[in-house]
Amino acid sequence: MKTWLFSLGAGLYLTSGTFAFASAQLAPSTLKLDAAAVQQAGIVMAKAQLRPFSDELKAPGEVKIDAYTTVLVSPRIDSQVVARKTRLGDLVKAGEPLVTLSSVDVAETESALIMAEQDWQRIAALGPQAVSARRYNEAKVQRDQARAKLLAYGLSEGQIQAVLRGGSARADGSYALLSPVAGRITSDDFIVGERIQPGRPLFTIVDEDTVWVDAQLPPADAGQVSAGDAARILAHDTAFPGTVLQRSHQTNERTRTSLVRIKVNNARDALHPGELVDVRIAVAVGNQVLAVPSEAIVLLQNQPTVFVDQGQGQFEPAPVVTGETRQGWIEIKDGLKVGTPYVRDGAFTLKARLLRSLLGEE
Repeated sequence: MKTWLFSLGAGLYLTSGTFAFASAQLAPSTLKLDAAAVQQAGIVMAKAQLRPFSDELKAPGEVKIDAYTTVLVSPRIDSQVVARKTRLGDLVKAGEPLVTLSSVDVAETESALIMAEQDWQRIAALGPQAVSARRYNEAKVQRDQARAKLLAYGLSEGQIQAVLRGGSARADGSYALLSPVAGRITSDDFIVGERIQPGRPLFTIVDEDTVWVDAQLPPADAGQVSAGDAARILAHDTAFPGTVLQRSHQTNERTRTSLVRIKVNNARDALHPGELVDVRIAVAVGNQVLAVPSEAIVLLQNQPTVFVDQGQGQFEPAPVVTGETRQGWIEIKDGLKVGTPYVRDGAFTLKARLLRSLLGEE
């Protein structure tokens, strides 16, 4: 039996587990709700459990592109820009034409392929019995080499088939540079008519569904971080969840900090490369402790209280002694045992109903 005292108005007090008014009107300290009322109140139960208590390291960070989902698109052979098909900022699909290029080497190889294909078709129709094995194999190898050369230049199988269907009229050396992945074009530094050397990037295509955030931490703090640790990115009045990918094992000589890289889901396209953000990285501190979510605790007579599930829709307020608060969890030092069912969500609703019952409104 617990003794409670509440200042809810003149003459209201609680003694020996029973609420009473000065007029001797009694009300039970235990609330009882039917299933419909429990559902309507949005009550969610949980069992008190030990959990690792974590602290957060704070650091500045910068949003970077996810290099694992970023592609540079460049020609593989000396070419000239004929026509632009896409523009900066466009979303493109895999296989979509980005720019039309023209190359003398491509034109020569296309002509060689057309002739080799025609020669091969004649010999293949005659069959290996009608021609020498050497001539048969030479025709096939010449056709295959020309095809492989165009593939090496960056033409797709579909583009090669289009050349064969179009014949000599199609062998003009023009070809479309195709996007290898789906994403957004974040750079396209060239102009129409410009001659492009092999390997020069024409486009940067980024899948913006994920980004990296590079945080700079003092070496002592970075040493507490491990791959897989949870992190939060604070930007635009919003906290974005992330996961630590890696931490550098080298200290920057200029800033005397260590880099910690965090992967962040950016499906809403809220974060963009170059932005400065605040980083919070969760790190384990000490042993496991009994803790409940902060929303499970209410104040009754300035006493932190949780509602304990007594079964059959009965909820009893239980005073607790609290400790530290970290990431929305409050340590419980006394008043609640491991395994005890308590109200995780809906404690404020139960508090309101309890106060109304004391006032005779329920």
